[in-house]
Amino acid sequence: GRARPNHSEPRGRDGRGGEKEEEMEGWHPLYPGHIPTSPLQKALLAAGSAVMALYDPYRHDMVAVLGETTGCLALPNLRDKMKNHPEGYRILQERPRICLSTLDMARLQGLPDGSLGREYVRFLEDNKVSPDTRMPPKFVDDEELAYVIQRYREVHDLMHTLLGMPTNMLGEVVVKWFEAIQTGLPMCVLGAAFGPVRLSTRKLQVLATELVPWAIRSGLNASCVLNIYYEQRWEQPVESLREELGIFPPP
Repeated sequence: GRARPNHSEPRGRDGRGGEKEEEMEGWHPLYPGHIPTSPLQKALLAAGSAVMALYDPYRHDMVAVLGETTGCLALPNLRDKMKNHPEGYRILQERPRICLSTLDMARLQGLPDGSLGREYVRFLEDNKVSPDTRMPPKFVDDEELAYVIQRYREVHDLMHTLLGMPTNMLGEVVVKWFEAIQTGLPMCVLGAAFGPVRLSTRKLQVLATELVPWAIRSGLNASCVLNIYYEQRWEQPVESLREELGIFPPP
């Protein structure tokens, strides 16, 4: 699964195998858009993206880079949870995508109020967001793990739907607390820890006394949210799916 040197590359002009070429010369991408990077390059990308993401939490490109360059421990753990679950394993095998080209928006809009599909579309409409804004992975050096983080990104809006949280800063922080517990991704932990600094005193009080304790309890109690084949659950009532997962009703 890791990027491998391409031994068919021509040797350097000095006849010594091209020692003077750059370190990553001769490496090839594992999937479309993949950019092979060394550990040092990943560390530099992580540091830079962390600074930018803290400065502007809505820089989704920086948040995405941070997630990929710091997820080396969390992503294999998530992949293993999916492999050990019947529905999660099927997702890994079939690689479904949640984007406008795969969604029948008219059908979802026609589903009953309270169903996952209808409430998901309502969330997209109310918050003026699109599933196509999720960036494809670039810096994950394993093709299967790249799909895992892509899947995490594409179900993020479904987490908002299940948790009943909007896309404002308060809602994003609450979702990040839930996702930090669920995924262990350092990017989620960072967002959960530092996102509140931009909130007002009143919102901080609500966050600390009600929303964060609920998000933590739900994250610990819920089964892995990546093990749900959401595309086959559109008709299921949101409350039923919350109960199945183990997410407590929003306060």
